Amino acid sequence: MFPSRVLGMVQLKSMLTCIDNSGAALVECVMVLKRKKPAGIGDKIVVVIQKQRSLGQDLSATAQAAVKVRRGDVCHAVVVRTKKKYSRPDGSYIRFDDNACVLVNKAGDPLGTRLSGVVGEELKRKNWSKILSLAPMNV
Repeated sequence: MFPSRVLGMVQLKSMLTCIDNSGAALVECVMVLKRKKPAGIGDKIVVVIQKQRSLGQDLSATAQAAVKVRRGDVCHAVVVRTKKKYSRPDGSYIRFDDNACVLVNKAGDPLGTRLSGVVGEELKRKNWSKILSLAPMNV
């Protein structure tokens, strides 16, 4: 059986939703790492934080300390959902409603401690087990 081609359309200037609790809400892709093609699920990208997640009106010292990233920060991220449909080895097609990512450090550990939303199971093949363990469900 042929390996599935994980096609993605996350490229330069693509806007993605950040689904972890690191403090970012919306990020913009500025570079796809280790690939000359657009990024798909499981690919590492470089992003700039465009919008911070709002934490409410009263920002206490503990709430401010919990925010790990600020607007304008440059971070690494892993794509976990893409809007572009792609085929799996079993012949099924899958696509998600949005492009989403999880922020990671240079070693590959997630910055957040929780994920909101499902992730693609292609992360298993690309050895992102720490992201899979945080996710509520993988499809």
